[in-house]
This record gives sequence, structure tokens and C-alpha cells, in this order.
Amino acid sequence: MNILLMEDDAVLSDIILDYLRESWSIDYAYNSQEVYSKLETNKYDLFIFDINVSGQNGLDLLKELREFNDTTPTIIITAYTDTKYLKTAFELGACDYIKKPFALEELSVRIKNTQKIFHIKNEVRIEIDTQITFCPDKREINKNGEIFTLSSKDAKILEYLLNNPARLISTEELTQNIWDFDNIPSDATIRSHIRTLRELISKDKIKTLRGNGYIYE
Repeated sequence: MNILLMEDDAVLSDIILDYLRESWSIDYAYNSQEVYSKLETNKYDLFIFDINVSGQNGLDLLKELREFNDTTPTIIITAYTDTKYLKTAFELGACDYIKKPFALEELSVRIKNTQKIFHIKNEVRIEIDTQITFCPDKREINKNGEIFTLSSKDAKILEYLLNNPARLISTEELTQNIWDFDNIPSDATIRSHIRTLRELISKDKIKTLRGNGYIYE
């Protein structure tokens, strides 16, 4: 599950990010401008917006997003104790509301409950390096914020290599695990898939041992 947190308290945001990243993929935005910047290149399953941020506040941002037909489930966090903010948040389409100070475990429970209600799946994201991640379920590579969708075979090959790092994978092993028996590829076809993956994740990541196979490093 992909989460976007908007919180302008640097200390609190670091604490929340460290905790939530143990279970989910989470991005961070300091204010609404950064939220919109993130939305240009990323899709999220859940927003967590603080009301009290500099510039456009969390409720105004939520209102604007709903006007743009963005229905992403949203949890609002705030230090306000006045119930009018709670009422406004739900009227604007928030699915939950949490008051500061709160326990991190409580936030985790509320996220899991939202995930259950909206049937949001936990997506596996594999970090290739600090700038590149791979989502096997969506067959997507996120490279510096730019999304590349892989073909079915390219995604399966990459996932297989990532699950078997630093081990020689022969072309025969790839064929047996990726292709059907009635659709055996040529060596040239496999090389073409490997070449595509190298162009996306770096030539140095997949080594060729001529005549033997490939090693993901």
C-alpha cells in the first residue's frame, strides 16, 4: 500500500515515517504544493493529512482534491480538540480522524482498518537502489519518480533475478520458470528481455556470463 503523509512538524514526521515504513511504502510532503508535486508522478492508496500545516491546510487540500474527483481514502490528523473540525473533515470526505498526541500503534490500527474497509492490498515494492523501486504486482519500475510499465515477461524475469541475487541463473532455468513448455523462447529473445531491463535499472545490475547465464548483483 502506498501512503502519502503531509505534516510540517519535522520531528513528528520523521518519527511517523520511520515507524510506518516498517510496514508500508510511504512518501512525505511538507505542504500542499509538495502533495501536488508528488501526485504528478505517483499514485497513492491512502492520504494522511495534518490540518495545521503552513499554506493551504489539510482540510482545504482535501476539499480541493475531492472537487478534482480524487477519492483516495484520507485520514486527518490534528491538534484541534473542537469537534467542528471533526465534523468538517468527515463532510469533506475523510474516512478517519486522529487527534494529537497519539500513539503510533493507534495510527497503525487506523491505517489497517482503512485498508480493510477499502480493500486496499499491500503491494510488494523491491528497492533496486535508492532511486529505483520495482512493484511486481503492477509490473512497474519507479525510477526517480518516473513510472515505467514492464511487459509480463520482463517483469517476471526481473522478479526472478531479484529473488535470486548473486547466483548464476542459466537461460534454461529462466526458460523453465518464466515460459510455458509449448512456448520456448530463443536465446535472442531472452537477450532482448535482459537488454530492456538493463536500460531501465542499469547495465551493471545484471551481469552476463557468456554461454552460462546471468547474475543479478
